Amino acid sequence: MATVEPGRVRSGRASELGLLVLALVLGVGAYALVGLATEGRVPGNFYVLTFGMAALGIGLHFVVRWRAPYADPVIVPIAVALNGLGLAMIYRLDLAEDLTGSSALSTRQLGWTALGMVAAAVVVWILRDHRTLRRYTYTAMVVGLVLVVLPLVPPLGKQINGARIWVGLGPFSLQPAEFAKIAFAVFFAGYLVTNRDTLTLAGRKVLGLQLPRVRDLGPIIVVWLASIAVLVLERDLGTSLLFFGLFVAMLYIATERISWVIIGLSLFAAGAALAATSFTHVQGRFDAWLNAFDSEVFNAAYGGSGQLVRGMFGMANGGLMGTGWGGGRPDLVPYASSDFIVASLGEELGLTGIIAILIMYLVLVERGMRIAIGTRDGFGKLLAGGLAFVVAWQCFVVVGGVTRVIPVTGLTMPFLAYGGSSLLANWIIVALLLRISDNARRPTPLPLRGTPAAAPRAHAAAPSEPVEPDAAPHAARDDGPSPDQQTEVIKVVDQ
Repeated sequence: MATVEPGRVRSGRASELGLLVLALVLGVGAYALVGLATEGRVPGNFYVLTFGMAALGIGLHFVVRWRAPYADPVIVPIAVALNGLGLAMIYRLDLAEDLTGSSALSTRQLGWTALGMVAAAVVVWILRDHRTLRRYTYTAMVVGLVLVVLPLVPPLGKQINGARIWVGLGPFSLQPAEFAKIAFAVFFAGYLVTNRDTLTLAGRKVLGLQLPRVRDLGPIIVVWLASIAVLVLERDLGTSLLFFGLFVAMLYIATERISWVIIGLSLFAAGAALAATSFTHVQGRFDAWLNAFDSEVFNAAYGGSGQLVRGMFGMANGGLMGTGWGGGRPDLVPYASSDFIVASLGEELGLTGIIAILIMYLVLVERGMRIAIGTRDGFGKLLAGGLAFVVAWQCFVVVGGVTRVIPVTGLTMPFLAYGGSSLLANWIIVALLLRISDNARRPTPLPLRGTPAAAPRAHAAAPSEPVEPDAAPHAARDDGPSPDQQTEVIKVVDQ
Protein backbone atom coordinates (compact mmCIF):
# COMPACT_ATOMS: atom_id res chain seq x y z
CA MET A 1 0.00 0.00 0.00
CA ALA A 2 1.22 3.50 -0.75
CA THR A 3 0.87 6.57 1.42
CA VAL A 4 1.42 10.13 0.34
CA GLU A 5 4.22 12.28 1.67
CA PRO A 6 2.99 15.82 0.93
CA GLY A 7 5.39 18.44 -0.23
CA ARG A 8 4.31 21.91 -1.31
CA VAL A 9 0.53 21.99 -1.62
CA ARG A 10 -1.21 24.82 -3.43
CA SER A 11 -4.18 26.21 -1.58
CA GLY A 12 -6.02 27.18 -4.77
CA ARG A 13 -7.10 30.58 -3.49
CA ALA A 14 -5.67 32.45 -6.51
CA SER A 15 -7.58 30.11 -8.84
CA GLU A 16 -10.72 30.66 -6.79
CA LEU A 17 -10.41 34.44 -7.10
CA GLY A 18 -9.97 34.24 -10.89
CA LEU A 19 -12.96 31.91 -11.26
CA LEU A 20 -14.98 34.14 -8.96
CA VAL A 21 -14.38 37.15 -11.20
CA LEU A 22 -15.63 35.13 -14.19
CA ALA A 23 -18.68 34.01 -12.22
CA LEU A 24 -19.51 37.59 -11.27
CA VAL A 25 -19.12 38.73 -14.88
CA LEU A 26 -21.47 35.94 -15.99
CA GLY A 27 -24.23 36.82 -13.51
CA VAL A 28 -23.94 40.61 -13.74
CA GLY A 29 -23.63 40.45 -17.54
CA ALA A 30 -26.83 38.41 -17.79
CA TYR A 31 -28.59 40.99 -15.61
CA ALA A 32 -27.43 43.82 -17.88
CA LEU A 33 -28.48 41.93 -21.03
CA VAL A 34 -32.01 41.53 -19.66
CA GLY A 35 -32.32 45.30 -19.23
CA LEU A 36 -30.81 46.08 -22.63
CA ALA A 37 -33.08 43.59 -24.42
CA THR A 38 -36.33 44.65 -22.74
CA GLU A 39 -35.87 48.36 -21.98
CA GLY A 40 -32.93 49.39 -24.15
CA ARG A 41 -30.78 50.33 -21.14
CA VAL A 42 -29.11 48.70 -18.19
CA PRO A 43 -31.38 48.22 -15.14
CA GLY A 44 -31.65 51.11 -12.73
CA ASN A 45 -30.20 49.06 -9.87
CA PHE A 46 -27.46 47.55 -12.04
CA TYR A 47 -24.59 49.23 -10.21
CA VAL A 48 -26.06 48.42 -6.80
CA LEU A 49 -26.36 44.78 -7.83
CA THR A 50 -22.85 44.72 -9.28
CA PHE A 51 -21.28 46.25 -6.19
CA GLY A 52 -23.35 44.07 -3.85
CA MET A 53 -22.57 40.78 -5.58
CA ALA A 54 -18.88 41.68 -5.91
CA ALA A 55 -18.63 42.67 -2.24
CA LEU A 56 -20.41 39.51 -1.09
CA GLY A 57 -18.42 37.17 -3.33
CA ILE A 58 -15.01 38.67 -2.63
CA GLY A 59 -15.83 38.98 1.07
CA LEU A 60 -16.67 35.26 1.23
CA HIS A 61 -13.46 34.55 -0.69
CA PHE A 62 -11.35 36.35 1.92
CA VAL A 63 -13.13 34.58 4.78
CA VAL A 64 -12.33 31.25 3.12
CA ARG A 65 -8.75 32.37 2.42
CA TRP A 66 -8.28 33.18 6.10
CA ARG A 67 -10.22 30.44 7.91
CA ALA A 68 -10.19 27.57 5.39
CA PRO A 69 -7.16 28.21 3.15
CA TYR A 70 -7.09 24.70 1.64
CA ALA A 71 -10.80 24.52 0.80
CA ASP A 72 -11.88 23.49 -2.68
CA PRO A 73 -11.41 26.50 -5.02
CA VAL A 74 -14.24 25.67 -7.46
CA ILE A 75 -17.30 25.46 -5.21
CA VAL A 76 -17.80 29.15 -4.39
CA PRO A 77 -17.44 30.41 -8.01
CA ILE A 78 -19.98 27.88 -9.30
CA ALA A 79 -22.48 28.78 -6.58
CA VAL A 80 -22.03 32.51 -7.31
CA ALA A 81 -22.49 31.96 -11.06
CA LEU A 82 -25.69 29.94 -10.61
CA ASN A 83 -27.02 32.45 -8.10
CA GLY A 84 -26.31 35.33 -10.53
CA LEU A 85 -28.03 33.61 -13.44
CA GLY A 86 -31.06 32.96 -11.25
CA LEU A 87 -31.20 36.63 -10.25
CA ALA A 88 -31.10 37.68 -13.92
CA MET A 89 -33.98 35.33 -14.82
CA ILE A 90 -36.08 36.46 -11.86
CA TYR A 91 -35.51 40.09 -12.86
CA ARG A 92 -36.60 39.21 -16.41
CA LEU A 93 -39.87 37.82 -15.04
CA ASP A 94 -40.36 40.89 -12.83
CA LEU A 95 -40.22 43.09 -15.94
CA ALA A 96 -42.73 40.87 -17.73
CA GLU A 97 -45.17 41.13 -14.81
CA ASP A 98 -44.49 44.84 -14.09
CA LEU A 99 -43.18 44.18 -10.59
CA THR A 100 -41.03 47.03 -9.29
CA GLY A 101 -39.55 48.30 -6.05
CA SER A 102 -40.00 46.23 -2.90
CA SER A 103 -42.61 44.04 -4.61
CA ALA A 104 -40.08 42.84 -7.18
CA LEU A 105 -39.00 39.26 -6.57
CA SER A 106 -35.47 40.01 -7.78
CA THR A 107 -35.04 42.60 -5.00
CA ARG A 108 -36.10 40.06 -2.38
CA GLN A 109 -33.88 37.40 -3.94
CA LEU A 110 -30.89 39.74 -3.76
CA GLY A 111 -31.57 40.19 -0.05
CA TRP A 112 -31.75 36.41 0.45
CA THR A 113 -28.54 36.06 -1.54
CA ALA A 114 -26.78 38.45 0.83
CA LEU A 115 -28.15 36.58 3.84
CA GLY A 116 -27.12 33.20 2.40
CA MET A 117 -23.55 34.25 1.59
CA VAL A 118 -23.15 35.88 5.02
CA ALA A 119 -24.47 32.68 6.63
CA ALA A 120 -21.93 30.65 4.63
CA ALA A 121 -19.12 32.95 5.81
CA VAL A 122 -20.30 32.60 9.44
CA VAL A 123 -20.35 28.79 9.22
CA VAL A 124 -16.82 28.72 7.75
CA TRP A 125 -15.67 31.15 10.44
CA ILE A 126 -17.23 29.39 13.45
CA LEU A 127 -16.98 25.72 12.51
CA ARG A 128 -13.29 24.90 12.78
CA ASP A 129 -13.65 21.13 12.38
CA HIS A 130 -16.57 19.35 10.73
CA ARG A 131 -16.16 16.40 13.11
CA THR A 132 -17.57 18.58 15.88
CA LEU A 133 -20.99 18.01 14.29
CA ARG A 134 -20.77 14.30 15.09
CA ARG A 135 -21.37 15.09 18.75
CA TYR A 136 -24.84 16.31 17.80
CA THR A 137 -25.94 13.25 15.83
CA TYR A 138 -29.21 12.63 17.66
CA THR A 139 -29.77 16.33 18.32
CA ALA A 140 -29.71 16.79 14.54
CA MET A 141 -32.30 14.03 14.21
CA VAL A 142 -34.63 15.78 16.66
CA VAL A 143 -34.10 19.14 14.96
CA GLY A 144 -34.85 17.60 11.56
CA LEU A 145 -38.06 15.97 12.78
CA VAL A 146 -39.22 19.20 14.45
CA LEU A 147 -38.58 21.15 11.25
CA VAL A 148 -40.58 18.63 9.23
CA VAL A 149 -43.51 18.76 11.66
CA LEU A 150 -43.63 22.58 11.97
CA PRO A 151 -45.89 23.14 8.91
CA LEU A 152 -48.54 20.93 10.56
CA VAL A 153 -48.77 23.20 13.63
CA PRO A 154 -52.01 25.20 13.10
CA PRO A 155 -50.81 28.71 14.03
CA LEU A 156 -47.58 28.40 12.04
CA GLY A 157 -48.32 26.18 9.05
CA LYS A 158 -49.47 27.64 5.74
CA GLN A 159 -51.02 25.77 2.84
CA ILE A 160 -50.00 27.06 -0.59
CA ASN A 161 -51.15 25.39 -3.83
CA GLY A 162 -52.38 22.37 -1.92
CA ALA A 163 -49.08 21.61 -0.14
CA ARG A 164 -48.67 22.33 3.56
CA ILE A 165 -44.90 22.82 3.63
CA TRP A 166 -44.61 26.48 4.66
CA VAL A 167 -44.26 28.26 7.98
CA GLY A 168 -45.39 31.87 8.25
CA LEU A 169 -43.22 34.29 10.21
CA GLY A 170 -44.93 37.67 9.92
CA PRO A 171 -44.62 38.86 6.31
CA PHE A 172 -42.12 36.07 5.51
CA SER A 173 -42.66 32.42 4.68
CA LEU A 174 -40.05 29.72 5.22
CA GLN A 175 -39.89 26.15 4.04
CA PRO A 176 -38.43 24.21 7.03
CA ALA A 177 -37.77 21.10 4.96
CA GLU A 178 -34.87 22.88 3.22
CA PHE A 179 -33.05 23.09 6.56
CA ALA A 180 -34.25 19.67 7.69
CA LYS A 181 -32.30 18.04 4.85
CA ILE A 182 -29.04 19.40 6.34
CA ALA A 183 -29.97 18.20 9.83
CA PHE A 184 -30.86 14.75 8.49
CA ALA A 185 -27.57 14.57 6.56
CA VAL A 186 -25.67 15.19 9.82
CA PHE A 187 -27.78 12.59 11.63
CA PHE A 188 -27.44 9.94 8.92
CA ALA A 189 -23.67 10.47 8.74
CA GLY A 190 -23.26 10.13 12.51
CA TYR A 191 -25.56 7.11 12.75
CA LEU A 192 -24.15 5.23 9.79
CA VAL A 193 -20.48 5.76 10.64
CA THR A 194 -21.18 4.10 14.00
CA ASN A 195 -23.28 1.20 12.71
CA ARG A 196 -21.94 0.58 9.22
CA ASP A 197 -20.06 -2.62 10.17
CA THR A 198 -23.27 -4.20 11.40
CA LEU A 199 -25.21 -2.99 8.40
CA THR A 200 -22.51 -4.24 6.02
CA LEU A 201 -21.60 -7.66 7.42
CA ALA A 202 -24.62 -8.95 9.33
CA GLY A 203 -27.42 -10.82 7.61
CA ARG A 204 -27.88 -13.63 5.11
CA LYS A 205 -27.22 -13.79 1.40
CA VAL A 206 -30.24 -14.55 -0.78
CA LEU A 207 -29.85 -14.78 -4.56
CA GLY A 208 -26.54 -12.91 -4.35
CA LEU A 209 -27.96 -10.05 -2.27
CA GLN A 210 -26.69 -9.38 1.26
CA LEU A 211 -29.94 -8.95 3.19
CA PRO A 212 -29.84 -7.13 6.53
CA ARG A 213 -31.13 -8.56 9.76
CA VAL A 214 -34.69 -7.65 10.70
CA ARG A 215 -33.61 -5.55 13.69
CA ASP A 216 -31.22 -3.58 11.47
CA LEU A 217 -34.13 -2.55 9.27
CA GLY A 218 -35.47 -0.33 12.08
CA PRO A 219 -33.93 2.99 10.96
CA ILE A 220 -34.86 2.56 7.31
CA ILE A 221 -38.44 1.66 8.30
CA VAL A 222 -38.65 4.79 10.49
CA VAL A 223 -37.36 7.02 7.68
CA TRP A 224 -39.72 5.32 5.22
CA LEU A 225 -42.70 5.95 7.50
CA ALA A 226 -41.61 9.57 8.02
CA SER A 227 -41.31 10.17 4.27
CA ILE A 228 -44.72 8.62 3.63
CA ALA A 229 -46.17 10.76 6.44
CA VAL A 230 -44.79 13.89 4.76
CA LEU A 231 -46.31 12.71 1.47
CA VAL A 232 -49.74 12.12 3.04
CA LEU A 233 -50.08 14.82 5.70
CA GLU A 234 -48.21 17.68 4.02
CA ARG A 235 -49.09 16.66 0.45
CA ASP A 236 -45.49 17.13 -0.60
CA LEU A 237 -44.14 14.51 -2.97
CA GLY A 238 -40.82 16.31 -3.51
CA THR A 239 -39.74 16.55 0.13
CA SER A 240 -40.77 12.96 0.75
CA LEU A 241 -38.69 11.80 -2.21
CA LEU A 242 -35.76 13.98 -1.15
CA PHE A 243 -35.54 12.70 2.44
CA PHE A 244 -35.86 9.03 1.60
CA GLY A 245 -33.45 9.27 -1.34
CA LEU A 246 -30.89 10.98 0.90
CA PHE A 247 -31.03 8.19 3.47
CA VAL A 248 -30.81 5.37 0.93
CA ALA A 249 -27.89 7.05 -0.86
CA MET A 250 -25.93 7.59 2.36
CA LEU A 251 -26.71 4.02 3.41
CA TYR A 252 -25.20 2.80 0.15
CA ILE A 253 -22.12 5.05 0.56
CA ALA A 254 -21.59 3.65 4.07
CA THR A 255 -22.09 -0.05 3.30
CA GLU A 256 -21.55 -0.39 -0.48
CA ARG A 257 -24.39 -2.92 -0.46
CA ILE A 258 -26.70 -2.73 -3.47
CA SER A 259 -29.29 -4.67 -1.46
CA TRP A 260 -30.01 -1.58 0.62
CA VAL A 261 -30.74 0.42 -2.53
CA ILE A 262 -33.09 -2.27 -3.83
CA ILE A 263 -34.89 -2.51 -0.48
CA GLY A 264 -35.17 1.28 -0.21
CA LEU A 265 -36.49 1.78 -3.74
CA SER A 266 -38.96 -1.07 -3.30
CA LEU A 267 -40.29 0.41 -0.06
CA PHE A 268 -40.70 3.88 -1.52
CA ALA A 269 -42.31 2.58 -4.72
CA ALA A 270 -44.80 0.57 -2.66
CA GLY A 271 -45.59 3.57 -0.44
CA ALA A 272 -45.96 5.95 -3.37
CA ALA A 273 -48.23 3.50 -5.23
CA LEU A 274 -50.41 3.11 -2.14
CA ALA A 275 -50.60 6.89 -1.68
CA ALA A 276 -51.41 7.42 -5.37
CA THR A 277 -54.43 5.12 -5.14
CA SER A 278 -55.61 6.29 -1.71
CA PHE A 279 -55.19 10.09 -1.70
CA THR A 280 -56.63 12.41 -4.32
CA HIS A 281 -53.85 15.03 -4.19
CA VAL A 282 -51.19 12.41 -4.92
CA GLN A 283 -53.33 10.85 -7.63
CA GLY A 284 -53.71 14.30 -9.22
CA ARG A 285 -49.93 14.64 -9.55
CA PHE A 286 -49.71 11.30 -11.33
CA ASP A 287 -52.66 12.11 -13.61
CA ALA A 288 -51.04 15.40 -14.62
CA TRP A 289 -47.86 13.48 -15.41
CA LEU A 290 -49.35 10.54 -17.31
CA ASN A 291 -52.18 12.40 -19.09
CA ALA A 292 -50.68 15.86 -19.43
CA PHE A 293 -52.21 16.65 -22.84
CA ASP A 294 -55.76 15.55 -22.03
CA SER A 295 -57.99 18.63 -22.17
CA GLU A 296 -59.74 17.66 -18.93
CA VAL A 297 -56.46 17.38 -17.04
CA PHE A 298 -54.99 20.47 -18.71
CA ASN A 299 -57.97 22.68 -17.76
CA ALA A 300 -58.35 21.36 -14.21
CA ALA A 301 -58.73 24.22 -11.73
CA TYR A 302 -56.41 22.58 -9.24
CA GLY A 303 -53.69 19.98 -9.75
CA GLY A 304 -53.91 19.97 -13.53
CA SER A 305 -51.17 19.83 -16.13
CA GLY A 306 -51.50 23.41 -17.44
CA GLN A 307 -48.27 24.57 -15.79
CA LEU A 308 -46.33 21.55 -17.03
CA VAL A 309 -47.55 21.76 -20.64
CA ARG A 310 -46.97 25.52 -20.87
CA GLY A 311 -43.44 25.02 -19.60
CA MET A 312 -42.80 22.34 -22.22
CA PHE A 313 -44.13 24.61 -24.98
CA GLY A 314 -41.85 27.38 -23.74
CA MET A 315 -38.78 25.12 -23.91
CA ALA A 316 -39.83 23.99 -27.38
CA ASN A 317 -40.05 27.66 -28.39
CA GLY A 318 -36.48 28.17 -27.19
CA GLY A 319 -35.14 25.36 -29.35
CA LEU A 320 -31.39 24.82 -29.54
CA MET A 321 -30.06 28.35 -29.00
CA GLY A 322 -32.99 30.04 -27.22
CA THR A 323 -34.86 33.25 -27.89
CA GLY A 324 -32.26 35.32 -26.05
CA TRP A 325 -32.63 37.28 -22.82
CA GLY A 326 -35.96 39.11 -22.95
CA GLY A 327 -37.06 37.48 -26.21
CA GLY A 328 -39.44 34.81 -24.90
CA ARG A 329 -42.66 34.66 -22.90
CA PRO A 330 -41.73 32.66 -19.78
CA ASP A 331 -44.26 34.70 -17.80
CA LEU A 332 -47.05 32.62 -19.36
CA VAL A 333 -46.03 29.72 -17.09
CA PRO A 334 -47.41 29.92 -13.52
CA TYR A 335 -44.68 30.20 -10.84
CA ALA A 336 -42.05 30.57 -13.55
CA SER A 337 -39.54 32.12 -11.13
CA SER A 338 -39.66 29.26 -8.60
CA ASP A 339 -40.99 25.83 -9.60
CA PHE A 340 -40.42 26.30 -13.34
CA ILE A 341 -37.36 28.52 -13.59
CA VAL A 342 -35.62 25.74 -15.54
CA ALA A 343 -38.33 26.00 -18.22
CA SER A 344 -37.93 29.81 -18.24
CA LEU A 345 -34.18 29.53 -18.76
CA GLY A 346 -34.71 26.81 -21.36
CA GLU A 347 -36.91 29.14 -23.41
CA GLU A 348 -34.51 32.11 -23.41
CA LEU A 349 -31.15 30.28 -23.35
CA GLY A 350 -32.20 27.21 -25.31
CA LEU A 351 -31.00 23.64 -24.96
CA THR A 352 -27.40 24.85 -25.17
CA GLY A 353 -27.82 27.16 -22.18
CA ILE A 354 -29.58 24.52 -20.09
CA ILE A 355 -26.82 22.00 -20.83
CA ALA A 356 -24.21 24.56 -19.74
CA ILE A 357 -26.09 25.16 -16.48
CA LEU A 358 -26.45 21.42 -15.83
CA ILE A 359 -22.70 21.00 -16.44
CA MET A 360 -22.07 23.56 -13.70
CA TYR A 361 -24.22 21.50 -11.35
CA LEU A 362 -22.36 18.39 -12.46
CA VAL A 363 -19.01 19.98 -11.60
CA LEU A 364 -20.36 21.13 -8.23
CA VAL A 365 -21.55 17.61 -7.37
CA GLU A 366 -18.29 16.09 -8.66
CA ARG A 367 -16.27 18.36 -6.38
CA GLY A 368 -18.47 17.32 -3.47
CA MET A 369 -17.92 13.63 -4.19
CA ARG A 370 -14.21 14.27 -4.62
CA ILE A 371 -14.16 15.90 -1.20
CA ALA A 372 -15.86 12.81 0.23
CA ILE A 373 -13.24 10.53 -1.31
CA GLY A 374 -10.33 12.65 -0.03
CA THR A 375 -11.57 13.09 3.53
CA ARG A 376 -9.70 11.04 6.13
CA ASP A 377 -12.55 10.35 8.59
CA GLY A 378 -15.66 8.29 7.98
CA PHE A 379 -18.07 10.93 9.29
CA GLY A 380 -16.70 13.54 6.88
CA LYS A 381 -16.90 11.10 3.97
CA LEU A 382 -20.55 10.37 4.62
CA LEU A 383 -21.49 13.98 5.31
CA ALA A 384 -19.78 15.35 2.18
CA GLY A 385 -21.19 12.53 0.05
CA GLY A 386 -24.68 13.09 1.45
CA LEU A 387 -24.62 16.85 0.88
CA ALA A 388 -23.34 16.41 -2.68
CA PHE A 389 -26.06 13.84 -3.32
CA VAL A 390 -28.75 16.22 -2.00
CA VAL A 391 -27.79 18.79 -4.63
CA ALA A 392 -27.66 16.17 -7.41
CA TRP A 393 -30.92 14.52 -6.37
CA GLN A 394 -32.77 17.83 -6.10
CA CYS A 395 -31.57 18.83 -9.58
CA PHE A 396 -32.73 15.51 -11.01
CA VAL A 397 -36.14 15.75 -9.35
CA VAL A 398 -36.70 19.33 -10.55
CA VAL A 399 -35.45 18.88 -14.12
CA GLY A 400 -37.17 15.49 -14.35
CA GLY A 401 -40.49 17.07 -13.36
CA VAL A 402 -40.19 20.00 -15.77
CA THR A 403 -39.29 17.68 -18.67
CA ARG A 404 -42.00 15.14 -17.72
CA VAL A 405 -39.61 12.34 -16.86
CA ILE A 406 -41.21 12.07 -13.41
CA PRO A 407 -44.21 13.83 -11.80
CA VAL A 408 -43.80 17.48 -10.88
CA THR A 409 -42.78 17.64 -7.21
CA GLY A 410 -42.67 21.33 -6.28
CA LEU A 411 -39.00 21.37 -5.26
CA THR A 412 -36.86 24.34 -6.29
CA MET A 413 -33.65 24.31 -8.31
CA PRO A 414 -30.68 25.00 -5.99
CA PHE A 415 -29.33 28.59 -6.29
CA LEU A 416 -31.40 29.36 -9.41
CA ALA A 417 -35.01 29.44 -8.26
CA TYR A 418 -36.71 32.16 -6.25
CA GLY A 419 -37.02 31.22 -2.60
CA GLY A 420 -35.22 32.37 0.51
CA SER A 421 -35.32 29.06 2.38
CA SER A 422 -33.78 27.12 -0.49
CA LEU A 423 -31.11 29.73 -1.16
CA LEU A 424 -30.08 30.03 2.48
CA ALA A 425 -29.96 26.25 3.00
CA ASN A 426 -27.87 25.67 -0.13
CA TRP A 427 -25.33 28.33 0.85
CA ILE A 428 -24.97 26.55 4.20
CA ILE A 429 -24.32 23.32 2.27
CA VAL A 430 -21.59 25.17 0.35
CA ALA A 431 -20.04 26.27 3.66
CA LEU A 432 -20.03 22.72 5.05
CA LEU A 433 -18.39 21.38 1.88
CA LEU A 434 -15.75 24.11 2.13
CA ARG A 435 -14.98 23.18 5.73
CA ILE A 436 -14.74 19.46 5.01
CA SER A 437 -12.57 20.05 1.93
CA ASP A 438 -10.21 22.27 3.93
CA ASN A 439 -9.60 19.45 6.39
CA ALA A 440 -9.25 16.94 3.55
CA ARG A 441 -6.74 18.97 1.49
CA ARG A 442 -4.71 20.36 4.39
CA PRO A 443 -1.16 18.96 4.11
CA THR A 444 0.43 16.83 6.80
CA PRO A 445 3.48 18.55 8.33
CA LEU A 446 6.76 16.95 7.29
CA PRO A 447 8.97 15.46 10.05
CA LEU A 448 12.04 17.45 11.05
CA ARG A 449 15.41 16.38 9.66
CA GLY A 450 17.22 13.96 11.91
CA THR A 451 14.10 12.70 13.63
CA PRO A 452 13.07 9.07 13.15
CA ALA A 453 10.28 8.50 10.63
CA ALA A 454 6.88 8.02 12.16
CA ALA A 455 5.05 4.77 11.78
CA PRO A 456 2.55 4.68 8.91
CA ARG A 457 -0.35 4.72 11.36
CA ALA A 458 0.82 7.94 13.00
CA HIS A 459 1.96 9.51 9.74
CA ALA A 460 -1.47 9.29 8.17
CA ALA A 461 -3.36 11.45 10.66
CA ALA A 462 -2.68 15.17 10.59
CA PRO A 463 -1.75 16.67 14.01
CA SER A 464 -4.02 19.64 13.22
CA GLU A 465 -7.00 17.24 13.09
CA PRO A 466 -7.21 15.31 16.37
CA VAL A 467 -9.39 12.22 16.30
CA GLU A 468 -12.25 12.34 18.74
CA PRO A 469 -12.57 9.44 21.17
CA ASP A 470 -15.90 8.34 19.75
CA ALA A 471 -14.44 8.28 16.24
CA ALA A 472 -11.35 6.25 17.16
CA PRO A 473 -12.66 2.78 16.15
CA HIS A 474 -13.36 4.06 12.65
CA ALA A 475 -10.27 6.21 12.29
CA ALA A 476 -8.13 3.11 12.15
CA ARG A 477 -9.84 2.05 8.97
CA ASP A 478 -10.09 5.50 7.38
CA ASP A 479 -6.82 7.15 8.31
CA GLY A 480 -4.28 4.84 6.80
CA PRO A 481 -2.67 1.42 6.59
CA SER A 482 -2.02 -0.76 9.60
CA PRO A 483 1.57 -0.90 10.92
CA ASP A 484 2.21 -4.40 9.55
CA GLN A 485 1.51 -3.37 5.95
CA GLN A 486 4.36 -2.49 3.62
CA THR A 487 4.25 1.20 2.79
CA GLU A 488 5.60 2.99 -0.23
CA VAL A 489 6.12 6.74 0.22
CA ILE A 490 5.27 8.95 -2.74
CA LYS A 491 6.43 12.56 -2.97
CA VAL A 492 3.65 14.92 -4.05
CA VAL A 493 4.71 18.33 -5.37
CA ASP A 494 1.28 19.68 -6.26
CA GLN A 495 -2.24 18.85 -5.23
